[in-house]
Amino acid sequence: MSTGRGGDPRACDASALAAEAEGYLMARAHLDDAHREARALCAALPWLTTAQAEDLSRHYVEQRIALARRLLQDTIRRAGELRQEYEARYRALRRTLLRRHAACASVMVACAAGVGAAVSALGR
Repeated sequence: MSTGRGGDPRACDASALAAEAEGYLMARAHLDDAHREARALCAALPWLTTAQAEDLSRHYVEQRIALARRLLQDTIRRAGELRQEYEARYRALRRTLLRRHAACASVMVACAAGVGAAVSALGR
């Protein structure tokens, strides 16, 4: 059982379980909010029959949950896009930094060789 980053597999399982529980709780909160809003809507329309109120409530909850699902899917998609952008930028910055370090190290080696050559020439 591997975690992909060399960590403790049990920690990964616990993290996945916590994320799943959090997702379930968020979904339940959305559903509860949708039902509460549907009840408030039906209460504002006192002329509806019981069957009409139930039908309106069911339809409202379905629409509200579909909207929440679309919003979450859009957020997930955008998060993936941002992650790719940030990872590409990080790779570019890392390459630039490594090039600069290599250039600096080369200059230092050249300077050390020049100083060494000057010292040996003065010592003759």
